[in-house]
Amino acid sequence: MKTILLKYNAGNIQSVSYALARLGVAFEITDDIENIQSADKVIFPGVGEASTTMAYLKEKKLDSVIRELKQPVLGICLGMQLMCRYSEENNTPCLGIFDETVKRFEAAKDYKVPHMGWNQLISTDGWFKSVPERSYVYFVHSYYVPVNKFTTALCEYTIPFSAAMKKGNFYAVQFHPEKSAQAGENILKSFLSL
Repeated sequence: MKTILLKYNAGNIQSVSYALARLGVAFEITDDIENIQSADKVIFPGVGEASTTMAYLKEKKLDSVIRELKQPVLGICLGMQLMCRYSEENNTPCLGIFDETVKRFEAAKDYKVPHMGWNQLISTDGWFKSVPERSYVYFVHSYYVPVNKFTTALCEYTIPFSAAMKKGNFYAVQFHPEKSAQAGENILKSFLSL
């Protein structure tokens, strides 16, 4: 199996690399278009800011490549947000795979922004059934995707939001499976076994 980790200005490529290595998965970090297109699985990580990241993807022509991929693709954190149509973070048009707007959390009493730390998955209806209801996973984000028809797992932080989504061959998680202990490892295994 050929697994590709998309190379761009994402801050969590190293931690995703370590997680894949722990699972014994051979992978390549690349921004080479032909390599990406010929992969069996593509992981689209992301820690960073939406507008500069989209500018980088466009410069490398990765925006159109990602949209057209037919194999399973996993977006993580910012990777998930960039799969949406638009982000409120610096008014950024994104990839448009999910026709959703990424919104900023509003700070509220007892709730700081960013949402950072361990939180529970409320529903795990969908592609990672090996993860029990109410499993804890690790989040770091100031922006979120509202619950929508593509949502396959929820979380709550000031409001319910999409913790995971799926549309066709595109899979996405707002949390960091590479930092989410056994639950995260099981989610990565579920994606890699699709």
